[in-house]
Amino acid sequence: MDKDIKILALESSCDETSAAVVVNGREVLSNIISSQIDIHTKFGGVVPEVASRKHVEVVSVVVQEALDKAGVTLEEIDAIGVTYGPGLVGALLVGVQYAKGLAYATGKPLIGVNHIEGHICANFIQHKDLEPPFVCLVVSGGHTFIVYMKDYGEFEILGQTRDDAAGEAYDKVARAIGLGYPGGPKIDKISKEGNPDAIKFPRANFHDDSSLDFSFSGVKSAVLNYLNQMEMKGEEINRADVAASFQKAVVSFLVDNAMKACKLRGVSKIAVAGGVASNSCLRESLINEGEKRDINVLFPEFILCTDNAAMIGSAAYFEYTKGRTAELTLNAIPNLKLGER
Repeated sequence: MDKDIKILALESSCDETSAAVVVNGREVLSNIISSQIDIHTKFGGVVPEVASRKHVEVVSVVVQEALDKAGVTLEEIDAIGVTYGPGLVGALLVGVQYAKGLAYATGKPLIGVNHIEGHICANFIQHKDLEPPFVCLVVSGGHTFIVYMKDYGEFEILGQTRDDAAGEAYDKVARAIGLGYPGGPKIDKISKEGNPDAIKFPRANFHDDSSLDFSFSGVKSAVLNYLNQMEMKGEEINRADVAASFQKAVVSFLVDNAMKACKLRGVSKIAVAGGVASNSCLRESLINEGEKRDINVLFPEFILCTDNAAMIGSAAYFEYTKGRTAELTLNAIPNLKLGER
C-alpha cells in the first residue's frame, strides 16, 4: 500500500485492558496497558466477573490515552482492530462491543483478530525484517501451540497441548508449593536457587515420535504427588528444587518439539510468543539449542509477551491488507481456534 495504515487496536481477552495505535503492522505509536494483576492476586487467579467489570471501568480511558500518546485523532485512524477470541467471554465482549461502537460512530472498518495470532504478530513489531515462513512456539497461560506460519495470516498447527497449557501448569504448581499467583514469573525466579536435576519429573510420552503435541497435566500431577509424599513422610520440601525440576521438565518438552518442527518444515527461524516467552530458562534453552542447529530464535521484548493491543494492531494490519474486515455483527468467541474466521 502506498499510504501508511494506522490501526487503533483493543485487547481485553483476560485481565489486561489495552489499546494501541500501530502503523503498517510494525511501528507502535502507543501501547497502553491497564493491568488487573494486583486485583486478582488476592484471589489466587483471574476471576472472570471481576475482570469484565474492570474492563468496563477503564476501556474508554485507555483508548483515549492511546490516541493521545500516539498524537492522532479517531478521524486519522484507518481501521479498528479488536480481539474477539479466544478468551473469557465477558472480558472479550467489553472490547468487542466498544470497538463496534467506535467503528459504527466513525464509519471505519472493523477487524476481528484472533488473540493467538496477535501473540505471533508481536514478533513483527520486535523484528522489523521478519517475514514468513517460520515456526512459532506460542506459550501462555491458556495456550500452547507450535505453529508453522506459511504467510501473513496463514497458519498450520503442527502441535498443541492435549490438556493443560504450559502457563496453566506453572500457575497450579506455584500455588501448590506456596508461591501464589502469577505462577510463571515466581517459579522462574525461585528456580534460579534450585537444582533442576534434584527430582526427576516425567514428560508425556505419546508413543509417536512424529507427534509435536504436548501434555502438561502429567508433570503437574507428578509434582503434586511428590509434595504429598514428602508431607506424609514429614520431610522438608525444598521449594527451589521442586520449581527448578518442574521447570526443566516443561522447558525441555517445549524446546525439543520446537526444534523438531523446524526440521519438519525445513525452516531455520523460530519466533516465540505468549506470556511464557518471557521465561528466562525457556529463552536460554531455546537459544542454546538453536545455536547447535543453526536456527535463529527470536523473542519479543517482555512487554510484547504479555497481553497487549500492539500485537492485535499488528495482526489487524495484515488482515486489513488481505481485505478481511468484519461486520458489526461481530461477536466474542471464547473458544476461537487459530485459523478460524
